[in-house]
Amino acid sequence: MAFPVSRRPLLAAAGASLFARPVLAQGARRIVTANNSPYDTLDPHTVFDIGRIATRLNMYDCLVRWVDNPPKLVMWLAEKVDISPDGLVYTFKLRPGALFHDGSPITAEDVVFSMERILEIKKGGYALFKGVIDPGRTKAIDAATVQFTLNAPFAVFLSVLAELWIVNSKLVRANDKSADLGAAWLTKNEAGSGGFKLRRYDPAVGFQADRFAQHVMGWGPAPVEQIEFRSILETTGRVLGMLKGDFQCTDGYLPLDQIKQLREGPNIRIDEAESIRTMYFILHNARAPLNDVNLRKALSYAFDYAAFNEQILGGTVARNPGIIPNTLWGAPKDLKGYSYDLAKAKEHLAMVKGPMRPLTVGVLAGFGQSEQAAILLQNGAAKVGIELKLISEPWSVIQNKYNDPDRTHDIIPLWRSAYFADPHNWTGVIYNSRNIGSGNASYFRNARFDELTDKALLITDQEARRPLYEEASRILVEEAAGIYVYNTKWFGPFTKNVQGVRFCPIGDAQDMRWMSVG
Repeated sequence: MAFPVSRRPLLAAAGASLFARPVLAQGARRIVTANNSPYDTLDPHTVFDIGRIATRLNMYDCLVRWVDNPPKLVMWLAEKVDISPDGLVYTFKLRPGALFHDGSPITAEDVVFSMERILEIKKGGYALFKGVIDPGRTKAIDAATVQFTLNAPFAVFLSVLAELWIVNSKLVRANDKSADLGAAWLTKNEAGSGGFKLRRYDPAVGFQADRFAQHVMGWGPAPVEQIEFRSILETTGRVLGMLKGDFQCTDGYLPLDQIKQLREGPNIRIDEAESIRTMYFILHNARAPLNDVNLRKALSYAFDYAAFNEQILGGTVARNPGIIPNTLWGAPKDLKGYSYDLAKAKEHLAMVKGPMRPLTVGVLAGFGQSEQAAILLQNGAAKVGIELKLISEPWSVIQNKYNDPDRTHDIIPLWRSAYFADPHNWTGVIYNSRNIGSGNASYFRNARFDELTDKALLITDQEARRPLYEEASRILVEEAAGIYVYNTKWFGPFTKNVQGVRFCPIGDAQDMRWMSVG
């Protein structure tokens, strides 16, 4: 991790819409983004994904923030942190002059309220803090000083604080209904301090926000004055809108044929960057018949990795045999993973003990690669006698189901994006059994895996942590806990008048504060 951490003291600084077109001054700068996820809620503590991260990145702030590529963790609302020698107590001094959008100052009480709210509602980024810090152990020492006391040393605590979005506690409390901690109100309103202040929101359309001129981190020359994020599920709709000039940018993980089409547009450029985002299939390890490792192995051998990575995606991705990106430390360099081998698939299928049934595959609507991967797996599975039923749903619908073992699909082709640049993001968060119901959507249980990933969080030395994650990765492959496909590159389409894009794998360049329009 690029965050310069030391013990006492530490200081690191960061330097065609359904909406009515807003009235802006002549020459005002505005960027419209077409995204492939619905914005069904604005509550920063109930969602934890990249598809809807634009609301969090642009309207809220955290104590720390990930920027650039490779991602670096920098101080944001905090100006310094002091870490106790035993790694249990983190004391942050807030940056002076930081304001919420209503003009009120950000205080340590707001940080305390935000952490307590996450721990209470048990949604969104809750899995990052579950068991790490208990309710009541975040304290306001004074108005500008907040202190976290952990249950045990936690090597990635600074990293995961980038998901502790700070809300205006007084405003949220004023809108509390029936002790819901402002949940109903925050669904459609915001209580943040980020670079942009909400102007208008429609869950069926998206949101508009205006630049918050008083933002504590200041602004560069000619910043964007207004942003708009629209939900356009159909890939062709996003691409055609870019070509027509209706949108200034869209998601950076389009199918290859759509990227080629955009490259031909005279006013469009494609920014490219290495990313840390692995594609895989969630497999429901606890539900029959997928609770049989031989069926999971049969499916792993039934997927044609080369056809998908080299033919369908044109070699724009790299085969990733495990869940941790190959480019990140902790990924075993000798990990072979599975290959397309129907004979081995049949061999393992013959060893499945329980009765078979059709398996449901939850396909992410608006994500072309999710559909293509599902169809390819369906074809391979059919050749060995496994029936898959594809069900296309928006990401928000699929995510709302996947922490419920009874409602979630058997299989979901999707991506594990970077929420923080540490192997724990790809291992312990989504496979440790303590996170079942709050991150572990595979319902995977393995005592040795839990031991390894728990131990890795008690150690701060990267070289000592590395072999723990390497062994954990091998366990996931041996148990066929998921079907692991590739690590990706980002191809970000922008109109040529958009400047200042700073791609970061944590957020996929949806942080608009850096951009300007020429």
